Amino acid sequence: MQYRDYYEILGVDKNASQDEIKKAYRKLAKKYHPDANPGNKEAEEKFKAVNEAHEVLGDPEKRKKYDSLGQGFHFQEGYDFDPFQYGFGKNGRSEYRTGMNNGFSDFFNMFFGGDSFNLEDILGRSAGRTGFSRNFAMNGEDSEAEIEITPEEGFTGVEKRVTIGGNGQGRTISFKIPAGIKEGERIKLAGQGSPGFGGGKNGDLYLKIRFKTEGRFDIMGNNLLAVIDLTPWEAALGGEVPFNTIDGRIIVKIPEGIQADSKIRVAGKGYREKNGKRGDLFLKVRIVNPPSLTTEEKQLYEKLKQVSGFKPYGRQ
Repeated sequence: MQYRDYYEILGVDKNASQDEIKKAYRKLAKKYHPDANPGNKEAEEKFKAVNEAHEVLGDPEKRKKYDSLGQGFHFQEGYDFDPFQYGFGKNGRSEYRTGMNNGFSDFFNMFFGGDSFNLEDILGRSAGRTGFSRNFAMNGEDSEAEIEITPEEGFTGVEKRVTIGGNGQGRTISFKIPAGIKEGERIKLAGQGSPGFGGGKNGDLYLKIRFKTEGRFDIMGNNLLAVIDLTPWEAALGGEVPFNTIDGRIIVKIPEGIQADSKIRVAGKGYREKNGKRGDLFLKVRIVNPPSLTTEEKQLYEKLKQVSGFKPYGRQ
């Protein structure tokens, strides 16, 4: 019989984790699946080998037995392997039978054929007793993509649409963004991932939330940051000015003599959590001048220039 190097078949290191083995298996099984390679006998044989390798390495107990089998030897894939020459099978088992009706190699049947295993339990899909049929079901892989929304959309919750697929075969899916969703959270669209093979179900699509940064509001946890524009006289004299928050208009109290880049905190007017709890709103002051001055305004500025003794830092 030929020795089967299951690690080489899956293209993984002997120290690979179970997750790495599963990932390699899914990739190769999808590549060589009969549905993706109709009439290709070479792909079909590789598909069988990949499933046999995962049958062993995907099961911690079988993997442990397989690893102990190779200790002290340097067998390679395809090596003409006589198990009795290396002392295997001599403790009560002096022969092995070839051609077992399970679709696996003689090597597998020699060392693992006596175990009771169920492919459906291990792989989550079915296999025929006479080998892997063309209807062997394989679930599709999950996919992930990012979707950008505004803080306003995340605050109120909205219905969005995405188009999946291309080449004139795209489909548009509607879904709901819940109010209070956070940066990095994911929305699951069941069955909208990669298609399954042989009747296997489709994978899921996960949309990861990102907030747009070019809008009126920036998000910092549950708090919001926005800019409030003040005229020079509003900044100097203080007073009350209106401001449109994320959920309505309010009146903001401006302290006398406030400077540019100062922040005004408005409690309870920030972003919301899903339970309705709110953070705070921080308004960053920006002082803006009129784009043009009337004659009277210009005279007043000239007067202020004459009477004011204030000089900015560094000009004293």
